[in-house]
Formats: sequence, structure tokens, C-alpha cells
Amino acid sequence: MGQYKKHWFTLITLCIVMFSVLGYFGVDIYRSAPPIPAQVSSSDGKALFGREDILDGQTAWQSVGGMQLGSIWGHGAYQAPDWTADWLHRELSAWLDLGAQERHGKPYAGLTEGQQGALRAELKAEYRRNGVNQTENLVVSERRAQAMAQTGAYYEQLFSDAPTFQKSRESFAMKENTLPSAERRQQLTHFFFWTAWAAATERPGSQVTYTNNWPHEPLIGNTPSSENVVWSIVSVVVLLAGVGFLIWGWSFLRKHDEPLPAAPKQDPLTSFALTPSQRGLGKYLFLVVALFVFQVFIGGFTAHYTIEGQKFYGVDVSQWFPYALTRTWHIQSALFWIATGFLAVGLFLAPVINGGKDPKFQRLGVDVLFWALVIVCVGSFVGNYFAIAQTMPAEWSFWLGHQGYEYVDLGRLWQILKWVGILLWLVLMLRGVLPALFARNKEDKNLLALLTASVGAIGLFYGAGLFYGERTHLSVMEYWRWWVVHLWVEGFFEVFATTALAFVFSSMGLVSRSMATSASLASASLFLLGGIPGTFHHLYFAGTTTPVMAVGAAFSALEVVPLIVLGHEAWENSRLKDRAPWMAKLRWPLACFVAVAFWNMLGAGVFGFMINPPISLYYIQGLNTTPVHAHAALFGVYGFLALGFTLMVLRYVRPQLVFSDGLMKTAFWGLNGGLVLMIATSLLPIGLIQFHASVSEGLWYARSEAFMQQPLLQNLRWIRTFGDVVFIVGAMAMAWQVVLGLASRDSAPRSQQLAPGIGR
Repeated sequence: MGQYKKHWFTLITLCIVMFSVLGYFGVDIYRSAPPIPAQVSSSDGKALFGREDILDGQTAWQSVGGMQLGSIWGHGAYQAPDWTADWLHRELSAWLDLGAQERHGKPYAGLTEGQQGALRAELKAEYRRNGVNQTENLVVSERRAQAMAQTGAYYEQLFSDAPTFQKSRESFAMKENTLPSAERRQQLTHFFFWTAWAAATERPGSQVTYTNNWPHEPLIGNTPSSENVVWSIVSVVVLLAGVGFLIWGWSFLRKHDEPLPAAPKQDPLTSFALTPSQRGLGKYLFLVVALFVFQVFIGGFTAHYTIEGQKFYGVDVSQWFPYALTRTWHIQSALFWIATGFLAVGLFLAPVINGGKDPKFQRLGVDVLFWALVIVCVGSFVGNYFAIAQTMPAEWSFWLGHQGYEYVDLGRLWQILKWVGILLWLVLMLRGVLPALFARNKEDKNLLALLTASVGAIGLFYGAGLFYGERTHLSVMEYWRWWVVHLWVEGFFEVFATTALAFVFSSMGLVSRSMATSASLASASLFLLGGIPGTFHHLYFAGTTTPVMAVGAAFSALEVVPLIVLGHEAWENSRLKDRAPWMAKLRWPLACFVAVAFWNMLGAGVFGFMINPPISLYYIQGLNTTPVHAHAALFGVYGFLALGFTLMVLRYVRPQLVFSDGLMKTAFWGLNGGLVLMIATSLLPIGLIQFHASVSEGLWYARSEAFMQQPLLQNLRWIRTFGDVVFIVGAMAMAWQVVLGLASRDSAPRSQQLAPGIGR
């Protein structure tokens, strides 16, 4: 460890402490998750349904796309309703009408204010009371059983092809006969009821519901809890304190920057021959842009469904390619091409680290991994199609078709095979890294050790997604799902990207190894300090307790702190292009890395914190403010990183390539401009308008058909088309540049000399 002992001690201690916090409260989630009643019955003794029926409904919901068709507990897609909030409001309204007819012989709307107030008080008392007894049976009143039956009948028709609700299905971007089986539609209603019951019923010994009073529903007093407000204020204070300490440390505690080393006259990474495995990376780069173009076009197609619902400019295509399917493909293809870009840069660096040589059979491993990626991608997409089309046997759906959970939608078999592929990548990386790491020489290997640790974390932590099953409790599933979506992606990929860039720049001789190592270790500590326990900010309302909210609120605020200095990082990275004449060939990869710093600050920082405090997320979870953060952070950060890595690897595997300024300007500014336009002219305004509706009326209304189909929001969704077109033009220019680069062939020989200071 040498001079970096304090850095390593800080990083290792933080990881131990933060993972202990994550594990401790993870146990609490298992212990305190909302119960699934063994039996639900009415007060007259009639059995309605049981635990297995609820779980069967959960699997039915997964098979139609799950979180890609509306949302549950605020997690999922945004065009159809949040089924939890929608069921709850419909059931409450039905109960009030039934009570009004019983008491006064007229509908609830026709009662006096005093009569309505008396019924609402009775409604609140009944719904917030926890009716689960010691035998885990839930007993509901006869009136509530009737309200449940009425609400269930609505959903059974909505998910069928009943003509009565054809217009609603179109508004919700649902295909006709979404769930053909009448038995499974009934089971689906049991699952929807249970999610709404958990959102309305107070946790024993508490005055808040199992979902911390989410969603906002004034009829039964679902409003922000006192803990929600307190921890929201604490999160802001923590953010301000963190920023203050960061600025203080940056200004007063850091040592003066050591002078930059003299830049080499020649790019060190071009001073040795390409290895067979590096020459085999071209197909990875083609896969990146092929999936990227597919993702962009299917994204534009999906966005149009928010306008017409079942048609694409008048052509009914929803029976073959419904919204739930195209949105699944849009998200999954993004994850595939971004991951492929990261895998490619790792495989390019492995021989560099290994002294310019391939380990034995490295090229074979690279080829096998590529075709494994293709098989998993195609297989999972085909499985998605047959699951949502409901032509796949129900018992196969979770394993071969669709898991139903956003970002991990691919069937479980494909998920396992994907993890096997990632582990193969880990093996290929370690075969190149470990010989250099354990070589007996006096080189500073701390940066290489950190890179190795991040590679190991990427390989291993994806396996967290296998810790839940088809019928796992929803709260427990959410805990493990966010290990993948937040911790694996936003945590360890961030560390890998930072360390890989530092290694590349130091290997080029543009920054000193000591400066790169210190910066990478410090960045890793800052990222993981907030990032590991910050996972809980996704779980405020997923059936967790107040301490989970407290930890998530406090530490997720710290996630924003390191992003404050990314403006400086962008400036420093942009200056590297002037360090040596040969850096001109890396102008556009470097521009992508500058864009990463900008979008990290705006998308992950500003837009991320906009939705992170509990009081904020209480009202806007499940609204279009969430895709503002998702688009700006997922593409703006990880997308530009993957594209930057792709261009960088392309530049080295085709050494004589000169990027086209025309194509690259179109690509770079088209992608950035298109992203700005789709956020500023559509997603953000719609989200803010929904936010107002959620605060004033309730989440059910902000996601309702009546609200979402009003002309203003329709026009804003049409306006998004301009941003989408600009983005598509940029994507096509980027893809064409990569294809042209791969099509070029170099005849100039490269020196066999190993660059000093690289690898061994």
C-alpha cells in the first residue's frame, strides 16, 4: 500500500461499515415486510381468497410485463396507472358509495358535507385498522368485501378484451386481451388488492401504513408522516454539510497538485502490436452500436405509444409489439449495449496490463464471450415476446420469458447465463491483470489493485439478482433488485469507469501514476460512502420501516456530494487534449468523457436529488420526474461512458483511423441536444404538472386516464418527437462512424516494442 495506506484503509473500512449497514437493515426488511394473509375472508365467514391466490396473481402480473405496464408501489412504467394507488382509490370510492346507499339511499356525491364527513371517518377507521389476526387471517367487513368485488370486476374487464374498456386500454397503452385467462385475471386482482391493503393498513405499533403512508390518498389520511418530513430535512442538512466539507477539504486540506509529467512524443498505447484478442474486439464495438441504434428506434416507437396507445401513426401494432414489450426491449437493449461497451474496454486493457501479450486462449475466450452475449440478448428478447403475447406456458414465463421487474426483466435462465458471461469476462480480465499485479518489480501497483477489485465486484455482484424468486415477497425482491440496479450499476461500474480512465490516462503519460491512484481511491471512497447505504432511497415505500427511510435519506444525500466536483473533472479532462499532438486522435472519446462529467452533475446530481428526499419522492414516485433522472443519468452518464470507451477502443484497434469531424459533431451534439430537448420540452414539464396534481389530489389522479389524456399533456408528449428525432440523428451518426471505422483496414505495421511503464 505504501504512500496510499490511508486511502486504502479509508476505502476498506467504509466498505465494511457500509455493507454492514446494508445487511443489517436488509435483515429488517425480511423481518418486517407486510404480511401476506394466509386467508382473506369477510365478516360473515365467507372465504374470499388466500396467500397462494395472491402469489398466483403476482406471477400473472409478472407475465404481462409487470413493471413495464403501469407500476406497483410506484415502481415501473408511467403510462398506465399505478395499480396500487388506482385500486386503493377505486375501492375506497366504492366503499363510500355502498355506505351512502345503505345509510341514506343515495350515492356518496349526493350527500351533505356532514354526511360525507361521517362516512369518511368510518372509512378511515376501517381501512387503517390492521385486521390480520394471530393465525395470519385477514377479516374484512361485508361492505368492504363488496367494494373489493366491484373493483376486481373492473380490472378483470380491463385486462380482457371487453369493449366497455377499450378506450381505457388505449389510454393506458395496453393491448387487447392483455391477460386472456379469466382465472389468472381474477388472481391478478387479488395481488393488486394486497398491494393496496399494505398501503392502507397501519403497521402494528405504528401510526403509519406498511408503505409509510404512501401513496398520497386524503380519503384515509395517507399523508407524509412526521418521520418523512424530519428525514427529508436531515437529508438536505447532510447534503449541505457534505458539500461544505468537500469544498473545505478541496481548498485547504489537499496538497498542491504535483506538476503534470512531460507528455510522450508518441502515444504509448500505440507502441506495441495489437494482440489477437484485441483484434477480435471489433465485433463487440459493432454490437454496441447495433444495439444502441435498436434501442433508440424502439425508444421512439415506445414514446409514441404514450400518444396513441395502441397504434403507430394510425397502424394498430399493439397486438404484436405492445407497449410493455417495446419498453422492455428499450431498457434491456440499453443495459446490453452499455455493458458490452464496458466489457470491451476491459478486454482491451487486459493485454496492455499483461505487458502487451495475450494469455493462452485469450482470443478464444473473447470470441466465446461475444457469442454468449448475442445468444443471451436474442434469447431474452424472444422470451420477452412470447411471455407478453401470453403464448408461453405460465409456468415457463418467469424462467424463459419475463420476470416482470424493471431493469431485470429478462427471464431467469437468461439472467443466469448473463451472469455466467460476466464471470467469464472476470476470468479473462484476471488472466491478464493478476500476472502484472503479482510481478516482482518495483512498479506502483495500487491503481492496478483498485482496478482489479472493481473488476471482481462487477463480476460477482450481479449475482445478487438471483437471491429472489418468482414468488418471493415483493419487499424482499425490491431489496435485491436494487442491489443490481443501484449498487452494481451506480456503485461498482462507477468505480470501474473512474479507475479505468485513470489507468488509461496515466499509461498514456498524461497524468502521473501517483495522482491517478490518489484520485481514484478518493473517488471510490466518496462514491461508495453514499452509494452503498444510499440503495435504500429506492425502498422508502416498498414495505420497509422508518429506519430504512432514515438511512436511505441521509446517505443518498451524500451520493450527490462527489458529483459537485465533476465540473472541475470535466475541465481537467478537456485540457488533456492539448497535452500532446497525438491526443487529437482521441478528441471525440475525450469529449464523451467530458459529457459524462456534465450529465453526472446534472442528471445524477441535480435531477437525482430532486427525487431523493422522502418528502419529494412521496409525491413524485411513479411520475415523469423519475424518467428525467433515468434518461439523464443512464444515458448521460453510462451511455456516454460506453460510447467513449467504444470510440477509444476503435481508435486503437484501427490505429490509422481519423474520426470524421462532420459525423462526430453531428453525433455528439445530436445526442446531447436531443437529450436536453426530450427532458426540457416534455418529460420534465409533464412531471411537474403531475407533481402538482399528486400534491393537490393524490397519486391516483396524477396517473389517471382523465388527467393524462388532457390536451396539454398530449401536446407535450407530441413535442417530445422533436427531441427524439434530434437524438436519433445523433445516434445514427455515431453508429455510422463506428461502422466506417471498423470497415477500414490498416496496413502500417506497429512496433513490437513494449511501452515503458505499462503492465510489466
